[in-house]
Amino acid sequence: MGVYLVSVAAEEWFDDEEDGWGGVASALNVELSRRGLPPYESVPVAADFVRGSGQAFEEKLIPSMDGFDALCQAHLSREEVETVCGWTVLVPLSLDEEIWLPINSAYTDSTMVAGAPQALAIAEKLAAAVDLPAETPAMCDNLDLTAWFMDGAAKELAAVRPGPWGDDLDTAFYVALFLRAAQHSIRGGCPIVYT
Repeated sequence: MGVYLVSVAAEEWFDDEEDGWGGVASALNVELSRRGLPPYESVPVAADFVRGSGQAFEEKLIPSMDGFDALCQAHLSREEVETVCGWTVLVPLSLDEEIWLPINSAYTDSTMVAGAPQALAIAEKLAAAVDLPAETPAMCDNLDLTAWFMDGAAKELAAVRPGPWGDDLDTAFYVALFLRAAQHSIRGGCPIVYT
């Protein structure tokens, strides 16, 4: 068990059943229309998410977020913190501001939808602040990022190439997590959600 960030395929995104995201998808499209934006309907189907291909996203939130919270406070405005890591659903749309939907999620009383392009720009600021290494896994569909940080590969790299990122691997993990989530949402055209 635990909390995961995962990509969502069309079958689940438009599903109105209890475990589906259809209510969020419908409410989001209503709000997009109200703002004069086109609906978000081009979500890839599950067949496009082949495990191990980098087409899906799945990472587990394991370490403490204390250091990451401190990093955000030091480098970001309150609004930027909300955009980069306060969302419930991340979509590959450019949104001038977050969209709050009156729909309960697994962890909150409402659903906050953020635009991946905006979240990416902020996550890139954090990645630059910690000098996140290029070796950080980019395809995160099988807990690749989680394993890289938790199973020792990141620690081994930090020993031979120290830097701010290696001073607190838990913080670097969350920087990489939110960076890769935004990149994946844009690249794959899919929502990323907490489960």
